[in-house]
Amino acid sequence: MYVCGMTVYDYCHLGHGRVLVIFDVVRRWLRASGLRVTYVRNITDIDDKIIKRAGENREPVEALTERFIRAMEEDAAALGVETPDHEPRATQYVAEMQALIADLLKKSLAYQAASGDVNYAVRRFPGYGKLSGKSLDELRAGERVEVDASKEDPLDFVLWKRAKPGEPSWPSPWGDGRPGWHIECSAMSCSMLGESFDIHGGGQDLQFPHHENEIAQSEGAHGHKFVNYWMHNGFVRVDEEKMSKSLGNFFTVREILKKYDPEVVRFFILRAHYRSPLNYSDVHLEDAKSALTRLYTALKDENKSLEVDWNEPHARQFKAAMDDDFGTPEAVSVLFDLAHAANTGDSRAAAQLRALGGVLGILQRNAQAFLQGGETEEAWIRERIGAREMARGRKDFKAADDIRQELSGKGIVLEDKGGKTTWRRK
Repeated sequence: MYVCGMTVYDYCHLGHGRVLVIFDVVRRWLRASGLRVTYVRNITDIDDKIIKRAGENREPVEALTERFIRAMEEDAAALGVETPDHEPRATQYVAEMQALIADLLKKSLAYQAASGDVNYAVRRFPGYGKLSGKSLDELRAGERVEVDASKEDPLDFVLWKRAKPGEPSWPSPWGDGRPGWHIECSAMSCSMLGESFDIHGGGQDLQFPHHENEIAQSEGAHGHKFVNYWMHNGFVRVDEEKMSKSLGNFFTVREILKKYDPEVVRFFILRAHYRSPLNYSDVHLEDAKSALTRLYTALKDENKSLEVDWNEPHARQFKAAMDDDFGTPEAVSVLFDLAHAANTGDSRAAAQLRALGGVLGILQRNAQAFLQGGETEEAWIRERIGAREMARGRKDFKAADDIRQELSGKGIVLEDKGGKTTWRRK
């Protein structure tokens, strides 16, 4: 599985976070299904936006990209995302990109323009448009493609960019320059997984032109099918518009994590099907927080992680949901069924709930620790619980009830069981 990763010139926003979480779950489920998975997620560390941002910051490109690669790794780890098996950087595969460009030139699928750029000749590849389902007449050059007069066709896209003064460049048979964005993924994916592989993923916005161009490059050069299955996750939306840096309506992962527990954010992402739009708002995140709290409440007496019993009926429903195009919303609904069973005294249901949650990368923490999480001073809570116990001991039930109400007003729920009082946040 190859997934288009981040272009590292800024912090990851929630749309990037969704890509990280979704394909982490895809890999987890494939492995849980008994498959051996090689997962490659690339890093684009040379690009127009990177060069522009480094210039604005007056810092070397390498310093900028290293800083944001570290930030991306921190965000991914916070969201419970396991590291890929391989994480190639574009700048490490320039030789492979040049070899691929040379093959395309030999097959007359590319040409060197008067500008010095090497371009892909889109109309010379018969299958162009088969992924997006568009005809050539409907297509327009992608947003990262600069249309210039030296192109044979406006749809042609750049494979090798002629060097500009002050920009990073590499020597090549076509003059000093740097790779175009699209050739990067064709070269890295084929180098790491072979000329044909199973799954290629990324955001919905990459279907055209990026993935369409990858097909043209890879199949044009190698002469056979590139990818068996394409997966594209839906946009994250804010006020019905796509969340993006270009629109200025984005929220970075680290901004969101200042307000919400990372597991709440992961759970929020998993409650929607990966192909559906995901509507971001504090209301939706608060709802996800409440829902995840209900699941952890069912686990408060079960803190051992066990293996899934796949013969159990709930597990079979969970499997059917995940086998049907990674149907996480339906899988999550099975978790709530198990939580209900656990709350009615079925201890096996609690163990199964934790085990199935682990398949999705959730519900693995100590339940009491999760339920007590928050900024309220724990020492003050313990002091008030102690005062309540003293009031109950002297049979001053009004004072005890007043303390319960005081704590409730601060978002703290008390639960009396077996002569002990435990607490959690609402």
